[in-house]
Amino acid sequence: MTVPSTRTPDITPGADAPPTRPTSLRAGGLVVALVLLALAVVASLMVGSRGIAPGVVLDALLSGPASPTDTDAVVVLEQRLPRTLLGLAVGVALGAAGALMQALTRNPLADPGVLGINWGAAAAIVAGIMLFGITSLNGYVWFSLAGAAIVAVLVYLLGATGRSGATPARLALAGTAVGASLQGVIYAAVLVDATTFDQYRVWRVGSLTGRDPQALVQVLPFLLVGFLLAVGLARALNALALGEETARALGVRVGRIRALTGVGIVLLCGGATAACGPIAFVGLAVPHLARVVTGPDQRWVVPWSMVLGGLLVVCADVVGRVVVIPAELEVGVVTAFVGAPVFLAIARRRRVVAL
Repeated sequence: MTVPSTRTPDITPGADAPPTRPTSLRAGGLVVALVLLALAVVASLMVGSRGIAPGVVLDALLSGPASPTDTDAVVVLEQRLPRTLLGLAVGVALGAAGALMQALTRNPLADPGVLGINWGAAAAIVAGIMLFGITSLNGYVWFSLAGAAIVAVLVYLLGATGRSGATPARLALAGTAVGASLQGVIYAAVLVDATTFDQYRVWRVGSLTGRDPQALVQVLPFLLVGFLLAVGLARALNALALGEETARALGVRVGRIRALTGVGIVLLCGGATAACGPIAFVGLAVPHLARVVTGPDQRWVVPWSMVLGGLLVVCADVVGRVVVIPAELEVGVVTAFVGAPVFLAIARRRRVVAL
């Protein structure tokens, strides 16, 4: 008797999905996107209220400050480099989280907010500020992750009620309801406590400005685990997109894959949100843009979303530094203003790629 294999099959979802893109197009495009990301990182080190020449940036990175009065090198190493690396990590995390979210709900227009993850993190941070006086990232990280995890479990339990189980539609509805409730709790809390309001509004805007240089070090372990889960689950999510019954017939443990996907989303969203506050648009549009090039295959959508997410956040940060000199525009504001019209134009001109 032949024993069926439990290995997730090499399969791309969607009988009605568009034709598979050539591998050369997807791989070549990814290389181009990585080059653009590298250029964006260089620009982030050069551009600001005072411009710094590429040669000076390179010398600072290779040799450090030539003297204590080498202001340009100090600006590059102590201000712009930590800020750029944090923006890169957060962008990659939000792009990956958006790809996982849309694959889990089978909704190409879903984002981490659909399951209430961001609002869970925000509510936990407000509770930490109001009840425990938390004002540092050390506290924000743990409260953010705990809030995101609690809401993720709650939404799953609510969505799993009934005979049909935790279907994508049920999860989306439960997440929207929980998120709306948490918004009301947050607004009530900040209105009755001026100190909480002051702390929360600084964090809520979504910014890379003024963040602790150690922020990336503190959230990086969570993000790395999330990255590994996102990449490792891509093949199983392809099978899951064919439907639960088909996925089970192909040897996929549906409950386990959904749980691990939820863990990945919590780690990526919780860590990124704790470090910079909620940044709009990235998790929503980046995976959709990736699928325009890659098609529905999650093995390509996930890495593309990670690269495009990092590119979008770093570029938005650079734009925010120069549009209102000598002041700065927060990265969350820039992603909303720049990204939303682009997303709407693509949605009008191209049909949404099926999952």
